[in-house]
Amino acid sequence: MRSDGVDQAEGLRRLLVGNQTQVVTVVAGQAGMGRTSATLNLAAALVRSGKDVLVLDENHAQDNLLDSLGLFAQHDLLDVAQGTCRPQDAVIGGHGFGVLSAARAMNALAVSRLSADERGNAASFSGPGLDWDEWHRMEAALTEISAGVDVMLVDGAMLAGQAAVSSSLASGASMLVVVEGTPSGITDSYALIKRLALENARLQFGIMVNKAVSEKAAMTVFENMSKVARRNLEVRLEYLGYVPLDDRVSCATQMCKSVVDVYPASASAQAYLELAHNLLHLPMRQDETENGVATIIQSLMSQASQPLRSIGKGIAHVVN
Repeated sequence: MRSDGVDQAEGLRRLLVGNQTQVVTVVAGQAGMGRTSATLNLAAALVRSGKDVLVLDENHAQDNLLDSLGLFAQHDLLDVAQGTCRPQDAVIGGHGFGVLSAARAMNALAVSRLSADERGNAASFSGPGLDWDEWHRMEAALTEISAGVDVMLVDGAMLAGQAAVSSSLASGASMLVVVEGTPSGITDSYALIKRLALENARLQFGIMVNKAVSEKAAMTVFENMSKVARRNLEVRLEYLGYVPLDDRVSCATQMCKSVVDVYPASASAQAYLELAHNLLHLPMRQDETENGVATIIQSLMSQASQPLRSIGKGIAHVVN
């Protein structure tokens, strides 16, 4: 294999042909919309549906998914890449699904650069990020860890309070946008959708309305967003459901558990079970079904985050 990004990606595609792991990146336009809570509860609901689930936690911030579950990662993906532990040692269980901390690895990748050497026909790394051997250990580890996994949920990283989605991740895995039905929640979510549509040519997004006062209110939020996205961006939004405003969600989180496990009969738990069902039936492109995990690996091997651009055109129409 030549040492360049194209052959690296193609090799991973060949390696993972036939892998049916569904990869879903959970994002939100701003912090505080319930993205991590949604990831946690969706993972629990998918397990209840009989699925083998792995959660990739990209977040450095306090109250990330590991903190929400009361877990401490003795080892993480960066340790695996550096060869200081085995892949299985970095996956934390105990809640019915596996959790792999990838925050430090994403940070290391953010400062890694792939550059041509003096001959112009090879590649090398510069900067304090990952070296070539660490790249290879990471791809091998993620391939091993994802074997047999039905759904991989990625709790998408945030940068300065805003979504920081890498290009390759945004263009490959299914995308679930957590929307809070407030004016700022709607405009921030639309801004994220617009950025990903324009920068990454993404044409389809799943939408979950969080903390909705009613199903009617959730549908109103979705229909307004869908209409504007279709008219201005030619983007298709898929309504996956809503989660009602329910104190039991935060109560369960305080117990480091999901509302699905603690209050299974509650309206919010039932909403997450329905969301999980709809997520499993979300239409996917061929590259998503065939190369979902390969896409995750490619994204981890690219710059972890990109500068956020201000995109305001058309947003005002969404909240009206």
